[in-house]
Amino acid sequence: MQKIDLNNKTILVTGSPGFIGANLVIRLLKELSGGTVVSLDNMNDYYDPSLKEYRLSLVEEAAKTSPVKHVFIKGSIGDKALVDELFATYHFDIVVNLAAQAGVRYSIDHPDVYIESNIIGFYNLLEACRHNPVEHLVYASSSSVYGGNMKVPFSTEDKVDNPVSLYAATKKSDELLAHAYSKLYNIPSTGLRFFTVYGPAGRPDMFYYSATQKLVAGKTIQIFNYGDMRRDFTYIDDIIEGVFRVMQGAPEKKDGEDGLPIPPYAVYNIGGGQPENLIDYISILQEELVRAGVLPRDYDFEGHRELVGMQAGDVPVTYADSEALERDYGFRPEIGIKEGLRRFAEWYAEFYK
Repeated sequence: MQKIDLNNKTILVTGSPGFIGANLVIRLLKELSGGTVVSLDNMNDYYDPSLKEYRLSLVEEAAKTSPVKHVFIKGSIGDKALVDELFATYHFDIVVNLAAQAGVRYSIDHPDVYIESNIIGFYNLLEACRHNPVEHLVYASSSSVYGGNMKVPFSTEDKVDNPVSLYAATKKSDELLAHAYSKLYNIPSTGLRFFTVYGPAGRPDMFYYSATQKLVAGKTIQIFNYGDMRRDFTYIDDIIEGVFRVMQGAPEKKDGEDGLPIPPYAVYNIGGGQPENLIDYISILQEELVRAGVLPRDYDFEGHRELVGMQAGDVPVTYADSEALERDYGFRPEIGIKEGLRRFAEWYAEFYK
């Protein structure tokens, strides 16, 4: 592994001020002693843009007291001319691609935006890294690439050839594209398969957030597969710690016996490693919403739950084997759902009061 000192580097983070992107940029602004961080995002309206504006304000607040220069650019990775111009202007040392059209269910009705962002956008970045060599390309993959795999926990050694949604297919495609570019052009790249990320100021389309909004509005929440679902929920701070560490260690460049590059390519899971039953997760969420004063103590939770069947594109269980991450980077996610949901409920009470 090639160690990288992030201080005084020029770093591109796409998908900031998205949920993971904004938190990563804030971490970089707080930790590093110098350099430049460029944030790129198209601020689309897949969910309420005011939440992205809020996260961007937190980034800008952190930038005020940081020795790191921060530049925000509104634009899309699907815009090749813009991507090429940014690489030519800033000569990035590190690229972290977190920009993507997210959501499994949304991909069923809106396939075009997934191809535009997740395939063409990622290709544009790979081409830019090819013509403007970088020390490390880190990119978001997803636990959804495991599709209907029955073997758990999911290991990066498992075959992932059976995606059950277009979103998953685009993420697997990104891994294949990265491998090809790593082989052909010796670009050190690391893909990160995130497992059900949650936390304060998260994505409103994620279950814990949308369920909270429905309960507050007195609506019924649907519990899929009649509650027989298990998820490896991963708190945002654990995800950021994993990304931050991975940025500092790139796969090493080596030539094979044929004199050609052995692809400097790696893929890791970042997941809690402790699959939680969806019913238990919902019960803890409800307790914490009451504790934070978001919902009254006498709220009729049973009357606002509806058990329904499985949704198209969904899977019954996600469960990460994160041993490789711990072996290579000395880190394993550790924040449990009670602590994580408590922090979310307290943030929600404050943000929406």
